[in-house]
Amino acid sequence: MNDSEFHQLADELMSEIEQTIDNYEGDADIDCEINGSVMTLTFENNSKIIINRQEAFHQIWLATRLGGYHFDLKEEQWICDRSGKEFFTLLAQAITEQSGESFTF
Repeated sequence: MNDSEFHQLADELMSEIEQTIDNYEGDADIDCEINGSVMTLTFENNSKIIINRQEAFHQIWLATRLGGYHFDLKEEQWICDRSGKEFFTLLAQAITEQSGESFTF
């Protein structure tokens, strides 16, 4: 994958996250802010989840209270390079934990 392809895929990922949070019908109050290549999700308890793209490695990085994760694109899914778990699975777990409300993608 070249840099242009990586940016397109990362943009699609960020857009999907933003749309899902904007359309979320649960009780969790999640503020989504994008600044350059960094997305910050802020919760009522002031905890944050940071999602950013690492162009040099063609990875997506996720920082949560549960830990930090690095994701590589494998077979059209972003997969954690340590646990083998899919990006949206880990993100939903982190959002559920930090918001106190069940969340799924």
